[in-house]
Amino acid sequence: MVKKLMKSIREYRTPSIICPLLVVLEVALEVLIPFLMADLIDVGLENADLPYIYKMGFALIVAAMLSLLFGALAGKYAAIASAGFAKNLRGDMFHHIQDFSFANIDKFSTASLVTRLTTDVTNVQNAYQMIVRVLVRAPVMLVFALVMAMTVNFELSVIFLGAVPLLGIGLFLIIMKAHPYFEKVFREYDHLNGVVQENLRGVRVVKAYVREEQEDKKFFDISGRIYKLFCSAEKIVAFNGPLMQFSMYTCILLLSYFSAKLIVGGSMGTGELMTMIVYATQILMSLMMLSMVFVMVIISRASSERIVEVLEEKSTLHNPENPRFDIRDGAIDFENVSFIYSQEAESAALSGVNLHIASGETVGIIGGTGSAKSTLVQLIARLYDVTEGSIKVGGVDVREYDLETLRDNVAMVLQKNVLFSGSIKENMRWGNPDATDEEIMEACRLAQADSFIQTFPDGYDTHIEQGGTNVSGGQRQRLCIARALLKKPKILILDDSTSAVDTKTDALIRKAMREVIPGTTKLIIAQRISSIEEADHVIVMDNGRVNGWGTPAELLKTNDIYREVYESQMKGAEKHE
Repeated sequence: MVKKLMKSIREYRTPSIICPLLVVLEVALEVLIPFLMADLIDVGLENADLPYIYKMGFALIVAAMLSLLFGALAGKYAAIASAGFAKNLRGDMFHHIQDFSFANIDKFSTASLVTRLTTDVTNVQNAYQMIVRVLVRAPVMLVFALVMAMTVNFELSVIFLGAVPLLGIGLFLIIMKAHPYFEKVFREYDHLNGVVQENLRGVRVVKAYVREEQEDKKFFDISGRIYKLFCSAEKIVAFNGPLMQFSMYTCILLLSYFSAKLIVGGSMGTGELMTMIVYATQILMSLMMLSMVFVMVIISRASSERIVEVLEEKSTLHNPENPRFDIRDGAIDFENVSFIYSQEAESAALSGVNLHIASGETVGIIGGTGSAKSTLVQLIARLYDVTEGSIKVGGVDVREYDLETLRDNVAMVLQKNVLFSGSIKENMRWGNPDATDEEIMEACRLAQADSFIQTFPDGYDTHIEQGGTNVSGGQRQRLCIARALLKKPKILILDDSTSAVDTKTDALIRKAMREVIPGTTKLIIAQRISSIEEADHVIVMDNGRVNGWGTPAELLKTNDIYREVYESQMKGAEKHE
């Protein structure tokens, strides 16, 4: 785990090395100061030697100033190293997530990935900053101060040796007991982020159904569970303080008791006693710092495991060793295709699908909710891989193509139309980064989007809010279709992506596609018969299987599902008239 995380340090390795070196110099001078002070008192003041007092006083000032300088520089480099490490770690995770298949994302959930990219990385960043500075400072201070204490008075320094194992055992027990609670806490954070994300995304529905009270309860229930888990963990970690205080005051009491006897006996000076007390404080403070680091490590260990879990996750989709970069045409073949979303699934989403779609054809797809219409088309662009059988595009199995090449030639407008924050032009260039303004306007005209864009004060420079919340559902769908058309794909998939536009606009979009991109294979998933009545063929899906295949006229005669949908919609239209 540590080795995996350390790969993200990279260019911040130098600050990570400089910081501990500066800390060692800072501590060395800090430990030297009490030793110089003892000489100043026992030699300079006792003998009233003014030149010696000036000499030692100057040495103390220089040591204090240098220690302060080294400490400030160490803090600076620690901040650079930890912030840079967090930046790289977050970037590495995000870059790795971009290669995830839908199956990988489903495994973690969006909310969990957000938590790992934010809260977990922050925890690791804080721990790393303490490791490169405090975790170096504490043991170095402990060793240096112990050596100096032994130099001043070996017998008294033995007192400190008794505190170290006591604290070590205590801290180890605290870590072992608290860690499981922190693991549970971060899992609950995933749930909390999921609730917040869902609530904010569906805030209009929440308000429309007056569900604020229920959403509040859902949030506070999870928040309460996090509170209880944190309390349980902190109750254990809280033993750290009393343990430290007990060790510290016991050492100081024993030191004072034995030192008093030595001073009365004349075998120890006042300066030495003061130095021993300072060293005692430094030794015990270093142990206190170690305990703080251990607490942070307890928290960050759970976060580190969650981060490494993402970094080590292998995408379920891979490029072949020698991928193909040329796609002949938009012909699509399903050969005995079956698909299961996960091994735990009770039944297959698709079973025994066999289809041949010629290049340039327009194919409609209908079926009830849950009939696997979207699943069928998502396999074409390898958003998922088939479980059994094969899908061919241009006569070649999709698994033999370079993944980027395949997806560049298969444009999809999904059910959930997503626009990103930025101008309309910037959103359009997701389809083609090199598209000219004229090409963008032409694609928008084909998608019947140009008319409403021209009504905006800023036209194509109009800013789209995150998720496209400042445009209507129908406008959002037309912009997404225009973006897909800019790719000039060999295959265009419209997954119920004209459901929010009126029938006239729907007809105009289909007419434009027939006339302008006749060579592109078009798959149209629709709920309206009117959207697919001019298709070359129609696929009827039912419970993950192909229930019917043929022209609209053929299916009207031979397929019960198609005929039922047709008649229900046509009768509805007649009644409306």
